[in-house]
Amino acid sequence: MIAVVQRAAHGSCTVDGKVTGSIGKGLVILLGVMQGDTDIQAKKLAARCVKLRCFTDENDKMNLAVKDVGGSFLVISQFTLCADTASGNRPSFSPAAKPDVAVPLYELFVSECRSLGVETSTGIFGADMDIELCNQGPVTFILEE
Repeated sequence: MIAVVQRAAHGSCTVDGKVTGSIGKGLVILLGVMQGDTDIQAKKLAARCVKLRCFTDENDKMNLAVKDVGGSFLVISQFTLCADTASGNRPSFSPAAKPDVAVPLYELFVSECRSLGVETSTGIFGADMDIELCNQGPVTFILEE
């Protein structure tokens, strides 16, 4: 499981002209589920995102997590993160989990974030989404579990 985590001043997801999720200050998380990923990985990755200290304190040090700053999450499914781009010019998406496996793990990740106390908005799994965000810093991390 892989997550691209971006610190944001705000973010939103729009599908067919309708906003499906939006946040103010927080983290926009692009989540890729790979073949072989498990419930344990989804729960661990959610906990890591919740605890990730990527917001600055009064000394301008990254010491604060999303809950410390009253922030929230916007979680977007993104199978392209799982692509194999090692050779050629066309990515192979065979490492990505099929929807029957990926959807429950994506939903578990979102549920776990919420149960850990972070307000969490989402996109729509498998939809063609327009994602907007104002990446602060910019601050972007790649987390794998």
